[in-house]
Amino acid sequence: MPKRYYLTTPIYYVNSVPHAGHALTMMVCDATKRHRELRGEEVVFLTGTDENGTKVAEAAAAAGETPQAFTDRISQAFVEAWRKLDFQYDDFIRTTEPRHHAAVQRLFDILREKGHVYMGSYEGWYDVSAETFVREADLVDGKSPDGNEVRWVSEENYFFRLSAFGDPLLAHIEQNPEFLQPEGRRNEVISFIKQGLRDMCITRANPGWGIPVPGDDSRVIYVWFDALINYLAATGWPEAGWEDLWPCDVHWMAKEIFTRFHATLWPAMLMAADLPLPRTVIAHGWFTFGEGGKMSKSKGN
Repeated sequence: MPKRYYLTTPIYYVNSVPHAGHALTMMVCDATKRHRELRGEEVVFLTGTDENGTKVAEAAAAAGETPQAFTDRISQAFVEAWRKLDFQYDDFIRTTEPRHHAAVQRLFDILREKGHVYMGSYEGWYDVSAETFVREADLVDGKSPDGNEVRWVSEENYFFRLSAFGDPLLAHIEQNPEFLQPEGRRNEVISFIKQGLRDMCITRANPGWGIPVPGDDSRVIYVWFDALINYLAATGWPEAGWEDLWPCDVHWMAKEIFTRFHATLWPAMLMAADLPLPRTVIAHGWFTFGEGGKMSKSKGN
């Protein structure tokens, strides 16, 4: 059976309801699917929602709901929005689903068994809004580079040996010019990697919401490490038949989640697990207002 064409949007974070920026990515993928199907191709279009992380738990608390009730409600808002816009996706994955939990925990175990995951100590700044760690040198007036509030965290956690994959990533980018697009974004990734990659903290103390570390319920898996695996989980991996879809033909997303996560962390995770990399990863721009203000849930516009 020939491999089906597999394309994805990012999974959308459920700290708030959908906006036009999400619809832009959906529209691109929907048009791609329709075009290829008119040419006689079999296409699988994946989208979904990212439902773990500190920000979701805090948004649920602010709404007076449990995290599960909150994510059920907001996830359904995405489903309803896409129904009204007639986007013809084939699969909608939620990171609270058992298939996603199973894939995340299995990949974590594989990387730990291969020596790519180790226990260490993390102490530093954390941007809850972006769900990412921030170096002291990158703070601007006490805030993250995106202008978000940061908080100090000090924890014993598991780390992924991201630093080991700088040269392999650069080699793959050079040998596969279609891998990262457009060219300007590809050049940003190359520059980012050449600055030197640091090992990444990939767990947090368990707040009662998230995917537990296998064999260690005191910790949950970091939301970005967790979320990226959705693309693989939707193929049925690690069960038989996942190769019918993988490798993914194209990941589409907005530019803010391209360089650090989809173009660096995700391919490094796959390399570490000896799994094929996606064929193409594409970043598009933002909708903006006035003098270049970004459309954003966190900005409320």
